[in-house]
Amino acid sequence: MIVVTRKKGDSKDSLFRKFTKVFIDEEIVDTIRDRLFYKKPSLKRREHEKERLQNRNKRRSSR
Repeated sequence: MIVVTRKKGDSKDSLFRKFTKVFIDEEIVDTIRDRLFYKKPSLKRREHEKERLQNRNKRRSSR
């Protein structure tokens, strides 16, 4: 659960911006999108392998 506390002098807009930032940082939207539809185990495996290769290539190129 996301909780944003109001400090003295904070406007509604600044509270909304803080909430939005925390909401994005917690990756709630991504989690909901992943759970929205059923994915076959083979598709999950394929996506995981693709992500793993991309991360490996990023590390190699940064060296």
